Amino acid sequence: MPVTGLGPHGERAASPLLLKLNEADAQEIAERRFSVGVVLHTTQSDWARQQLAGISSMLGQHNAAIVDVVDCGFDAGQQLSALTRMANEDIDAVISIPIGNADVAEPHRAIHQVGKKLILLDNAPTGLAAGAEYACVVSADNFGLGEIAARQLSAAIETGQKIGLLSYAVDFFATNEREIAFRKWMNRNRPDLTIAQAKFHSLADVRGIMQALLASEGPLGGLFVVWDEPAVLAAGVLEQAQHTTPIATIDLGNAVAINMAKGGLIKSVGAQRPYDQGKAAAAAALLALLGRPLPSWIALPGLAVVRDNVVEAYQSIWHAPAPTELLKLLRAAK
Repeated sequence: MPVTGLGPHGERAASPLLLKLNEADAQEIAERRFSVGVVLHTTQSDWARQQLAGISSMLGQHNAAIVDVVDCGFDAGQQLSALTRMANEDIDAVISIPIGNADVAEPHRAIHQVGKKLILLDNAPTGLAAGAEYACVVSADNFGLGEIAARQLSAAIETGQKIGLLSYAVDFFATNEREIAFRKWMNRNRPDLTIAQAKFHSLADVRGIMQALLASEGPLGGLFVVWDEPAVLAAGVLEQAQHTTPIATIDLGNAVAINMAKGGLIKSVGAQRPYDQGKAAAAAALLALLGRPLPSWIALPGLAVVRDNVVEAYQSIWHAPAPTELLKLLRAAK
């Protein structure tokens, strides 16, 4: 699929295929034995595990090492502390997913100021200049993922329904793009639908927020949730209330794949490719360490997933066979 979104500064997407290491590059990288720190919003999600797997695979192939992985627990203060520490450590580059915008701009800027290379995932904090204060941003096409979710959810919703939008309360470029694209697609193609929005600050809030949304709006004709973990929690609330609301979300984590396979409420997914994104981020870091100029925004297209193609999609995204439980559920349904 083509990339339809723009980068954090309005850039057109560059392909990860541009991140090629030739034989001479690979030899120099292997000899210099670079070290890299990774700072993530969480390490507990399937997305994060796959991103780390892609990063470590690419670095390992080129004799470079991840020497520190930080789980910030979705906390900007923890990210500030981690980046401040890394700025003073003997590492060559940092790969980081900024938690928010203005709040984490200065600690990210500090990485560049001490001469280390900075690769960003998904988002560029407010005020940071591409090429000058960070090498590049590597992400999914989050706008395109929102369009995928809207298109797929629309097919399951009857005329004139009220639908829910469960969004992230933190100012975060990736989830903002998904929400904007979802709304635009629905407003353009399904003006008959009314959207009721609720926002959560953390995963711990999701059940209560979802219960409050149902109490105020009643049964919903459909629901879009901006990523997979809160989608699974929202599905649990709906199931407990004996609602049959179809859900669309982003990311093909294990729990979402299982829910789809067993005929649960999660009917469709706009899937990122986190393993491939991790490999691209690692390649960008290595090229930046060689002094190569990089595009400011490198994006990978999403993949539309429904129950019928969940096995093939899982294999493509995870670079691994689909779990036995997933296969058993699909066989049982035939």
